[in-house]
Amino acid sequence: MYYGVLLFLNLGTPEIMLIVFVALLLFGGKKLPELARGLGKGIREFKDASDGVKREIHRNINTLTAEEELRRDEAAAQRPSTQQPEEGVTSVETEQTIKP
Repeated sequence: MYYGVLLFLNLGTPEIMLIVFVALLLFGGKKLPELARGLGKGIREFKDASDGVKREIHRNINTLTAEEELRRDEAAAQRPSTQQPEEGVTSVETEQTIKP
């Protein structure tokens, strides 16, 4: 049994025994396993649905991150290179290649 839920609800052994006894009186011995099975299926479906939502959120985040990186790379490729000398400024390499 998941004890984190029990700690949150602050239920002890006497309280759990009382709940089980009342459920047994209300539903009977034959219906109780069916109810537990249905409850288990419901919890499983809820977990599967929440996992699907988490996967969808992570997929969207990864897609947005990839698109942002692509845009950033395209913007960097369109910027002029800063390694080219400015007009009117001669570099040492240029002077050496021009002189015979």
